Amino acid sequence: MQYVGQHMELVTRGAGFIGSHLVDALVASGKSVRVLDNFSSGRMEFLSHHDGSGMVEVVKADLLDPEAVRQALVDVDVVHHMAANPDIRLGTTVTDTDLKQGTVATYNVLEAMRLEDVGQISFSSSSAVYGEADVMPTPETYGPIKPISLYGASKLASEALITAWCGTFGAKSWVHRFANIVGPRGTHGVIYDFIHKLKADQGRLEVLGNGRQEKSYMSAHDCVQAMVHLVDNTSADVNLYNLGTGDTCSVRRIAEIVVEESGLEGVSIEYTGGDRGWAGDVPKTSLNVESLFATGFRPDMMSEQAIRHTASALISEIGL
Repeated sequence: MQYVGQHMELVTRGAGFIGSHLVDALVASGKSVRVLDNFSSGRMEFLSHHDGSGMVEVVKADLLDPEAVRQALVDVDVVHHMAANPDIRLGTTVTDTDLKQGTVATYNVLEAMRLEDVGQISFSSSSAVYGEADVMPTPETYGPIKPISLYGASKLASEALITAWCGTFGAKSWVHRFANIVGPRGTHGVIYDFIHKLKADQGRLEVLGNGRQEKSYMSAHDCVQAMVHLVDNTSADVNLYNLGTGDTCSVRRIAEIVVEESGLEGVSIEYTGGDRGWAGDVPKTSLNVESLFATGFRPDMMSEQAIRHTASALISEIGL
């Protein structure tokens, strides 16, 4: 298969949760977009509002197929590499998932970029690369960074491959270390899990851990706006930024918000105990976002507001 058309931007896993929001943002800015997705977790309905627009082309292919990746890069100027295993907990049982879906997939993207002479990549990394940092809020300069999940290790390895490609082959990159991203179309994560638990039992909500886990949250809308802003306004060979809001929210408070937004009465919130939800879970994260804010970007929603907006949207999508 050969792809013919005007120059465009490629979004890997563009039919996924954050990827589909990025497609929306790119189209809104006038960009033509090609989506590359194997639809293992992405959904065509997340892109259906672009049908007939002539702005979005969808290619069903797997990043573990190097030739398919190379063909999808024809006529592409910028790659927004969003694809990865979306469920950190899966790595505790399927230990090669993050290696394949993260690190190897990133290598295949970079090699295809080299072969097709595509020189720019915007990469969705994660605060998981920091592991259990002893400096909070954690700046981009913190180190040594020691991820404690296979997901975090895969993101860090992908970052290293990207910076190596920049140094060796002259590519240009933007590495975005995400806070916890929440919003409509979510297909996993704590808010999604809580809603499904309430759907199964409207009188009880189980919370993994002690509820004191505390993390940075950012709306998907703000996240993709920040990504586009950084690509448009920063120009180093490697541009590395934390993406977040600068504040945090506890799991206990998230449980309360989800119950409030559900409208259910008399829900018993019960905790399993322990300082983390599962092996590899980082109990507390807080990102220093001074570098992001210094570029002129400001989020529309802080953590708790983003969580409440997400809970309302997902309850409407999932139903209770």
